[in-house]
Amino acid sequence: MIERDLQIPGDNGVEMATFVCHPDRGGPFPVAIFFMDAPGIREELRDMARRLASCGYYVMLPNLYYRSGVLELGPLPTGDEDPAWDRMIGLMRSLTIPMVMRDAAALLSHAAADADAADGPVGCVGYCMSGQYAINAAANFPQRIAAAASFYGTRLVTDDADSPHRVVSQAAAEIYVGCAEIDRFAPLDVVETFAKALAAATRRSEVEIYPGVEHGFAFPERPQYDRAAADRHWERLIALFRRNLG
Repeated sequence: MIERDLQIPGDNGVEMATFVCHPDRGGPFPVAIFFMDAPGIREELRDMARRLASCGYYVMLPNLYYRSGVLELGPLPTGDEDPAWDRMIGLMRSLTIPMVMRDAAALLSHAAADADAADGPVGCVGYCMSGQYAINAAANFPQRIAAAASFYGTRLVTDDADSPHRVVSQAAAEIYVGCAEIDRFAPLDVVETFAKALAAATRRSEVEIYPGVEHGFAFPERPQYDRAAADRHWERLIALFRRNLG
């Protein structure tokens, strides 16, 4: 496995630290953008990026908090009363969809100039706060993004003009949305509203409820981790990318 820590030009010339990994043989490889969750870049996410890369992809894991001068937040918050929770929520709220779409454009531009990255269809995946970014990336770059996945994504339905449920009709990608049955951040009534919008927008889509599990089930270092659900999430994600990226 080849691993690199890159500094990709972002907003206002500020560099966006990006972890890139891909197999050491057989390239160039289809590009997969891995949008982080609210706790930010950490070894847990790098390991997940490596697992995805081992299936034959050029995986880009950008630090979306670069504008705030933050790379790693440290230990995960233990709950709402933990001071680290407020810091994390503040950083999460500092982001907007237009900001992250500019970051996605910068990532695609970098990949286009890297001989290890294939010049072809791109995939993206987002977890938690970044489910919305994966859907919006598919809508904003329909000529490039061929597959997009959201796992326990939040804010899939809002009153904003760029709410995922409003813009998904602009996407050409196959879209998969995996949701936890027990999720205070993305309750099932919101999931149902998004599912209706997605079904109306495209037949190349699926919303799947993972029964009996909670928000964060795919992250091995979370208390909510569920091995069976996490394995299913990997099966769905890799199959999605293989169908659409090769």
